[in-house]
Amino acid sequence: MSMRLLRAGLPRLVILLAVMLVPLGGSGAHEIVGNRLFPATLGIDDPGVNDELSIPTVAVFKTGDDPSFRQRDISGEFSKRITDAFGVSFGVTHSHFSAPGGPAGMGADGFQNLETTFKYRLVKDPVHEFILSVGLSVEWGRTGAQSVGAEQFNVYTPTVYFGKGFGDLPDTLSWIRPVAVTGQVGYAIPGRRSTATFGIDPDSGDPTVDTEFHPRVLQWGGTLQYSMPYLKSAVIDLGLPDFINRFIPIVEATLQTPVANTFTSGTLTTGTINPGFLWIGKGFQIGVEALIPINRQSGTNVGVIGQLHFYLDDLDPRGIGRPIFGNAVARATPIAGN
Repeated sequence: MSMRLLRAGLPRLVILLAVMLVPLGGSGAHEIVGNRLFPATLGIDDPGVNDELSIPTVAVFKTGDDPSFRQRDISGEFSKRITDAFGVSFGVTHSHFSAPGGPAGMGADGFQNLETTFKYRLVKDPVHEFILSVGLSVEWGRTGAQSVGAEQFNVYTPTVYFGKGFGDLPDTLSWIRPVAVTGQVGYAIPGRRSTATFGIDPDSGDPTVDTEFHPRVLQWGGTLQYSMPYLKSAVIDLGLPDFINRFIPIVEATLQTPVANTFTSGTLTTGTINPGFLWIGKGFQIGVEALIPINRQSGTNVGVIGQLHFYLDDLDPRGIGRPIFGNAVARATPIAGN
């Protein structure tokens, strides 16, 4: 079974148009809670509700299949606020499996199923730099290619997202204030309990039935971040170059554990630990992380993931970057230069 790390693939022309949107100066910020910027993260979804575009996101890794093979995913995701606290996102991943690999073992190319995520922000506490959101993701069956393993049924994943910054710590712990953690816990529910494949035994000629059970999966993970922008703006200015002050070193964990209907899947947890960095620009962000499998079933080599992310609510706050209904809540400017 292949790792699925990403969500959406879009044409190269859209990439070019998105790059052309990047302004030469001036910008607001992403999800701001007090002085804290919660950036978009690569492995798990961030806890904010925003107008944004991730394109492209590229991941290259060797799967945990036996035999293992190289997989490349090219993806993107578009998120739009309906109100200031409620938004929806869309995406679909294009996968390339190098031979021998894929469901047929011959290599394959194709799109994964379309995914839609609805998210609502429940709590936003500026004093304690805390945010809590809930969401529902739907993977729409039969919208992708079976050649790359796209399921033929819907999968529904209710999810809780959270983020907590440590800016409320006392002065004696000021060097820890730039630290933040985010996380998500989701429960993936397949729309079909099992799939039966009928065949003929080549030796006896008798009919055969092969039943695959589709497990319910706990999808969980988190991030640990150290914000250099926060260090400069809210703790101490060390006089470092502006280029350095825009880095956020980060470690992510993305994990999946089958927890129900596991007759053919087993209950082994798989996933990756992803150390890397984010770099916050003026209305955009660049992220690069390593993909380190936690066990043999998660992959056989260290992979890599990279992303170019645009904050549409910064680039065009009066147009595509504003909520469809109501006015956006005024945002502070938490980091120098943004």
